[in-house]
Amino acid sequence: QNGVMSGLMQMLLLKVSAHITEQLGMAPGGEFREAFKEASKVPFCKFHLGDRPIPVTFKRAIAALSFWQKVKLGWGLCFLSDPISKDDVEKCKQKDLLEQMMAEMIGEFPDLHRTIVSERDIYLTYMLKQAAKQIELPRASENEPRRYIPAVVVGVVGMGHVPGIEKNWNSDLKIQEIMSVPPPSASSKIFKFVLKATVFGLLGYGCYRIGHRTVQFVLSMPAAQSYLQRLTEVPQH
Repeated sequence: QNGVMSGLMQMLLLKVSAHITEQLGMAPGGEFREAFKEASKVPFCKFHLGDRPIPVTFKRAIAALSFWQKVKLGWGLCFLSDPISKDDVEKCKQKDLLEQMMAEMIGEFPDLHRTIVSERDIYLTYMLKQAAKQIELPRASENEPRRYIPAVVVGVVGMGHVPGIEKNWNSDLKIQEIMSVPPPSASSKIFKFVLKATVFGLLGYGCYRIGHRTVQFVLSMPAAQSYLQRLTEVPQH
């Protein structure tokens, strides 16, 4: 539904999520599920899913990577087997270590960092600012002055997004550009064509081989040979 490359990337990231769950005994994203649970206990609380839709992020991330970067990233995700402990997770809460990890990601995949982290920093900041707008109180008449009360907002975000949100908070943000999905590149079109041609070619060859062997097997059966022999004898009679 979301395209070949996007679908493959989602499958690989689900594999990573399963690996983390197996190692730690808890699934990633537990803080968001906990936030939803707590919000349901607060009267008149509105719960917003404030992140950019996953298909948009994936498609923009994939479009930003070159063919070899996609291969390198996919290879790394396929063979991810490093052990993860709860102590490792606690270390990631240290600001210096987190910044170091982000810097390594920027160095290896700068375009991926831009689409998955930096652009989402902007989107999350925009959504938080929208939620934090003052609430206008109802007025008894048009002549009554407008009165506002501040909104109370609790934002639950990943640690890696906090510096970006702080940086973008006082900026005039526009999200139209980071919501658009760029058209597929020429290399992406060629890769899709080659992949489809390979898959259909293998399927066709497999069907031919199975069909050929099936025909040979049927013809080798005594009943089939006897029937064919009778058919060849009919013109002679």
